[in-house]
Amino acid sequence: MQNNSIKTISNRAFSGLYKLRKLFLSQNRITKLKAGIFRDLRNLEWLILDENRIASIRQKSFEGLKSLFFLSLLNNSLKHIPRKSFCLEMPRLNWLGMEEIEIPNISIRMFRSLSNLSHIYFKKFEYCGYSPNVRSCKPNTDGISSFENLLANIILRIFVWVVAFIICFGNVFVICLRSCIASENRNHTMAIKSLCCADCLMGVYLFSIAAFDIKYCGEYNRHAQMWMESLQCQLIGCLAMLSTEVSVMLLTYMTLEKYLCIVFPFQNYWAGRKQTLFFLILIWILGFMIAVIPFWDKQTFGNYYGRNGVCFPLHSDLMEKPGARRYSTGIFLGLNLFAFVMIVFSYTSMFYSVRKTSKTARQSTFDQEVTIAKRFFFIVFTDAMCWIPIFLFKILSLLQVEITGTIILWVVIFILPINSALNPILYTITTSSFQEHIKLCLQMKWQKVGLKETPRSISTIYTQASGP
Repeated sequence: MQNNSIKTISNRAFSGLYKLRKLFLSQNRITKLKAGIFRDLRNLEWLILDENRIASIRQKSFEGLKSLFFLSLLNNSLKHIPRKSFCLEMPRLNWLGMEEIEIPNISIRMFRSLSNLSHIYFKKFEYCGYSPNVRSCKPNTDGISSFENLLANIILRIFVWVVAFIICFGNVFVICLRSCIASENRNHTMAIKSLCCADCLMGVYLFSIAAFDIKYCGEYNRHAQMWMESLQCQLIGCLAMLSTEVSVMLLTYMTLEKYLCIVFPFQNYWAGRKQTLFFLILIWILGFMIAVIPFWDKQTFGNYYGRNGVCFPLHSDLMEKPGARRYSTGIFLGLNLFAFVMIVFSYTSMFYSVRKTSKTARQSTFDQEVTIAKRFFFIVFTDAMCWIPIFLFKILSLLQVEITGTIILWVVIFILPINSALNPILYTITTSSFQEHIKLCLQMKWQKVGLKETPRSISTIYTQASGP
């Protein structure tokens, strides 16, 4: 009976057809399945309802289908499925096709009693987490996770450990180094150390994802839903959000401070220790509030951090709660884009001011500030390279362009953390002050072992040790 114009099926349409084994009703215009319409089809094994306009299924729509083995509902417009519609009526069901169907009210109880179900086909991989006992579920990956592993891509499974180690080692090294070496600008050092702490949180986040990937290795689907709703997933997602937002705000603050000192050199805009400490504490408080606000109202935000296996709230799915999508868009396309524009404007003004004033003023007056400005320009440049893909990602999401999970995984594991890994190199290891301190340490070491060299030869040694 497929490929007709059937719109409704009466309650007695299949009355008396006890021996019927296969029924094909695909490509019609059926809008709903009434309760009990298949009651007499006690020996039916195949039921195909693909490509209709079915919007609702009643709790007893499949009543009487005790022998049903194969059910396909592909490409219907279902908006609600009763939790017990499958469980009680089809005990022998082995194959269930639900491709191209959104199931907003999906739950584990919906499929728990289908003990013989071995193959199920959904629209989204995340639905597979609600049928943990099914042997084969398709799609078997969303580009982020797979049926077996939290991280589907083997390259990124290795890379996440490497990036996490580089981030934590580099930033802890800078914190220790700047704590041991005295600096003329202590306020600047305090801001740098605060930025290192924020970047370290990103390393902790990546280590956590890598650890849980190992924990669920080979059987992720059995734990997927429990993991995404767990407190651990919520906390590490919150940690990643705290890290990114505090890092963005700190870079903006340090950029604006340099902007005021370079563009208005005679106005004495240098922040004192108390002012600097106040701004740093304020930034951390704001970052913490941004990260924890989604916990306050579950009705509005839902499972904000648990929409994917890596627990990061990019929110590109159109079926997510509107409140969560608006909040995520406000953070990434509102606050972060505004910060990025401010940074670009500030550095453009700084270099224009330096170029203009260096012709009339003594160049030595600006040398130190220009060096710092250039240093921070490269830091912000790498930060911009990380954030531009996020801006494009969110814009495409607002335009309802479908974005694959693989892109999300690369963004979260590779693009977002990369500036946290590069920052220690850019703002400490390659600075002239750091290299001077290394030279001084080498000089003291050579003096302790009693090595006597001429100033010229010592200089040569320093040059070779510190590189070009």
